[in-house]
Amino acid sequence: MYKDFVDQHISLPQALFDIPLTCILGDCHTDNFGFISEEGSHGDTIIFTPNDFDDACIGHGVWDLFRFVTSLYLARHHASEVQMQSDDIKLRQKPLVSSAQVAEGARSFLLTYLQACEDSVNNKLTTQSALSSFDNEHILYKRWQKALQRKAGGAAFKTNSTLAKELDFDALPLAFKDDKQRFKRLEPHVYDQIVETFLPYVDDEILDVVERLSAGTGSHNLTRYYLLVGPKSAKMCEEEFQLCHIVEVKQQRMAAPLNYFTELSPINRLNAAHLTVNCQRKMQRRPDIVLDDVYWQNKHWLVRSRHHARVGCSPEDFMLGKRAALKNGFTQYAASCGHTLALAHMRGDRRSTLFQQAALEIIPRYVDELISAAQNYAIQVQADQELLQLLLRDS
Repeated sequence: MYKDFVDQHISLPQALFDIPLTCILGDCHTDNFGFISEEGSHGDTIIFTPNDFDDACIGHGVWDLFRFVTSLYLARHHASEVQMQSDDIKLRQKPLVSSAQVAEGARSFLLTYLQACEDSVNNKLTTQSALSSFDNEHILYKRWQKALQRKAGGAAFKTNSTLAKELDFDALPLAFKDDKQRFKRLEPHVYDQIVETFLPYVDDEILDVVERLSAGTGSHNLTRYYLLVGPKSAKMCEEEFQLCHIVEVKQQRMAAPLNYFTELSPINRLNAAHLTVNCQRKMQRRPDIVLDDVYWQNKHWLVRSRHHARVGCSPEDFMLGKRAALKNGFTQYAASCGHTLALAHMRGDRRSTLFQQAALEIIPRYVDELISAAQNYAIQVQADQELLQLLLRDS
């Protein structure tokens, strides 16, 4: 997308780029919003929020807005494809959000974003606000309940939490699962090096270490490790499993926008891992407790805890079904994303509301153009994807 901005294949009014720069997600789409436990795996509060900061940097807020609206149209296309290709008669019979409803949802996303900015300017909303509860008529209610059950001590902690999915709770001592598709056991000298290097950056003992295989959509070729962290006693005591958490150590790519926009801010000259840490700390209400940048083996590594409760939303969750298509659920989802994205953008400057004031002055004039440009870009992305599939089949 950012190359298309540079090459002017995407044309948006210049005024949208006059809004002050802030911390942005960089990869702002529907799959990167969901429920997490705040403070990494250390907090008990579950919130709905952006959950991926790997492409975060200092940039134009409109990039996030445009990318998210584009993703709404692509999500509908994906849900439609899933429905048509499914053998499940119940899935095939579910109502699908219409194209007109997607446009309505996109508008709701942008207007809710602007409402949050206005509330901030009027001291009705602070950067310490968050979406932490939903009534049972809201489309996100069931996802919220699922996340609550996965937090430490929750009903589904030992079956569906991030910890439960990665560890073997049926065997002692506690360790990562023997899953050759996901994990690779390390040579003793590498294991010892990792423990020695990263122990100062975690908040307890390192009980086990594995290399994580084939993780991440854009970083399959970058090395990452999982560290099981907790008290020594938890290794042999089932009652103390919830005191453990997983810390991810990973190499970090340059944030996607910075491949094409190199002069936005001196802050973006930080190494990729350090920039992610800085932006994530600013954009989160209560940042992960374990979140750091470590220099090891002539590389910078991002160190961060994984959330016990992490529940995302697939396109089928908010594009298919009576609640989504017939009971305003899709619009509820889009509005929730707009609100929480505004909070993340606001936190780029906690000293003033200059960003919010500029957004309120400029964006309302261009809401229709933003939605139209995103819809057209989504059509182009779909065409590009179909062409790529055709070329791969014929190669």
